[in-house]
Amino acid sequence: MVETVSGARGPFTGAHTGPQFSALGVNQTPMEDGSIQCREVCGLNVSDRCDFIRTTPDCHSQGGYLNYLEGIFCHFPPNLLPLAITLYAFWLLYLFLILGVTAAKFFCPNLSAISTVLKLSHNVAVSFCPGPAPRRVGGALEGRLGDHVAAHGPGAGLDRLGPLLCVPLTCSPPHGVTFLAFGNGAPDIFSALVAFSDPRTAGLAFGALFGAGVLVTTAVAGGITILRPFTAASRPFLRDIVFYMVAVYLAFTTLYLGRVTLAWALAYLGLYVFYVVTVVLCTWIYRWQRKRSLVYSMPGTPEMLSDSEEEPVSSNSYDYSEEYRPLLFYQETTVQILARALNPLDYRKWRSKSVCWRALKVVKLPVEFLMLLTVPVVDPDKEDGNWKRPLNCLHLVISPLVLILTLQSGAYGVYDIGGLVPVWVIVVIAGTAVAAVTFFATSNSEPPRLHWLFAFLGFLTSALWINAAATEVVNILRSLGVVFRLSNTVLGLTLLAWGNSIGDAFSDFTLARQGYPRMAFSACFGGIILNLLVGVGLGCLLQISRSHVAEVKLEPDGLLVWVLVGALGLSLVCSLVSVPLQCFQLNKVYGFCLLLFYVNFLVVALLTEFGVIHLKSA
Repeated sequence: MVETVSGARGPFTGAHTGPQFSALGVNQTPMEDGSIQCREVCGLNVSDRCDFIRTTPDCHSQGGYLNYLEGIFCHFPPNLLPLAITLYAFWLLYLFLILGVTAAKFFCPNLSAISTVLKLSHNVAVSFCPGPAPRRVGGALEGRLGDHVAAHGPGAGLDRLGPLLCVPLTCSPPHGVTFLAFGNGAPDIFSALVAFSDPRTAGLAFGALFGAGVLVTTAVAGGITILRPFTAASRPFLRDIVFYMVAVYLAFTTLYLGRVTLAWALAYLGLYVFYVVTVVLCTWIYRWQRKRSLVYSMPGTPEMLSDSEEEPVSSNSYDYSEEYRPLLFYQETTVQILARALNPLDYRKWRSKSVCWRALKVVKLPVEFLMLLTVPVVDPDKEDGNWKRPLNCLHLVISPLVLILTLQSGAYGVYDIGGLVPVWVIVVIAGTAVAAVTFFATSNSEPPRLHWLFAFLGFLTSALWINAAATEVVNILRSLGVVFRLSNTVLGLTLLAWGNSIGDAFSDFTLARQGYPRMAFSACFGGIILNLLVGVGLGCLLQISRSHVAEVKLEPDGLLVWVLVGALGLSLVCSLVSVPLQCFQLNKVYGFCLLLFYVNFLVVALLTEFGVIHLKSA
C-alpha cells in the first residue's frame, strides 16, 4: 500500500495519482516490480511452503524477534495448522494486554512525572478541561471524580479504571491534546509507526486508524448513550468533531493523490498543534466567562449555564490514607523494600475482588512483574516520589540493557565493538558502575536530588517496550493475513482496531456507568484526533527521513479502503447533523442507531473484502 519514492523518479514526483480501485483487492494483486508475493504460499504444495517462506523476500519481516510465517509453515506440520493459529491468537491477545498494562501503569505515570519536572501548567500538562485541578486523595486521583471518592471511599470503582485510563482520572475528557494523553493513544500511535515503517504493512496502519475511528465514534459512543442518556457539551463536541472531520478529509486527500510528501506529513502535525492551541484558547475563554458570571451574578440570578465537559464535583473529601498509616514507625530493610517493590499483587485488594478479576490479575502478573523489574516509575504525588533504593539501583543496570536490546529489535545490542566486545556488555558494565555509586551515595528513606531522571529513563524504557510489542502485533497480523488471504486493511480495521481500542471502550463504559457519560462521550471524539494526525503524520515523516526519499507513495488496498474512509466520514456527518437536531440531548435511540451503523459497516467491509461487493471491470 505504501511505496517510498525518491526524488529522482520523476514520474511520481508532483504527479497526480487518482484512486486505483481493484475489483479483487490487494491480496490478488501482484506487486508492481513483478516479484512474488508471500500470499501465494497457500497455493503451493505443502512440501514446498517452507522453502518458499525462507527464500521469498516478501515473506521476511523487517523487525521483530519471531518469524511467525516460518513458525507456521516450517515448525508446525500441516495437520496442526489450526493449533498454530490458535496459539498465535492467544499470543496476540497477550500482546494487546502487554500494550495496555505498559501504557497505563508505566508509560502514563512517567509522562505525568516528566510534565511535573518540566513545570508545565495544568492547562498544558494535566488538563485542558475547566474545573478544579486534580489532587490525590487516599492514593486515588480526585478531580472530576471527587464526589465519587468522597461518597464511596478511596479508590472505590477507580481500580477498574486504573489499568485502562491515563487522563480521565485526572481531568474531564482525554482530548488527545495534552502531554499525558499521549499515553492513552500510545498503543495506536506506536502500531501505526511500526506499520508505516514497512511498505507491506502500511495498510494495517490506515485500517487500524480509520477502523478505530469508526468503532469509537459509533459503537463506543452508542454504548455510552445506551448505558446512560445525557446532554452533551455543545461547543466542545462541535469543536472536536469538526477537527476530526478535517483530519479525515486530509487523510482522504492524501490517499486520493496517492502520495505523502514532507509538506503533507508536516501538515498533519501542524493541524494537531492548531487543535491544541484551539482547545487552550477555548478553555481560557470559558474560564474567563465563568469567572465573570460568578462575580457579577446576584442572588436569584441564574449563573451561566455550563457548556464544558465538566461533571458535578462534591466539595466534601476526606484523606482516607490516614487510616492506613501504621501507629508505630517501622524501618524496612533493603531486601524487604526490594521484595515489596517487585510484588505486583495487593493482597488486601485480592481478598475483596471477584473471581474474574483474580483470573485476569493472574494473567497480568508476569507482565507487571517484568515491567516493575525493568521500568522505573516516578510518582511526584508520593512523599518519597516512589523512591525504592534497591530497585531503582537495579533499574540503572536493567533499563539501559532493555533499551539497547529492544532498539531495532536488538540489532544494536549484539553489535560487536571492534569485533571483540558486544555493545550490551559495555552497557551492563557502565550501568553496574552507576548503580553501585548510586546505592552507596543514597539512603532508603530519602530520594536523591536527581531522582527525577528516573522518569525519563522509565519513559524511554516503557516506550520501547510498547514499540516492541506493537512490532510483534503487526507481524502476527501480517502472518494471519497471509494464511487466510486477507488484506492488511481488513486486519487493521478489525483485529488491530479492536485490540487497541478495547481498553478505551471499557474505560469509557465504566465512566458512563459511574455517572460520567459526558466525560466518556467527549473522549470518543477527542482522543482519536491525536491517533490519526500523529500516527499518519509522524509515521510518514519517519519513513521519509529513514529512506531519504522525497515522498511516500500510497496505493489504496482496492475498494475496501474507500469504503472505510467513506464510512468514517458518513458517521461523523450523521453525528454532526443529528446531535444538534436533538438539542444535544442524547437518548438510547441515538445509541442504538450508532450501533446499527457500525454493524452495517462491518458487513459491507467484509463483503467487500471477500469480493461480494466489487466494482465492475471495464
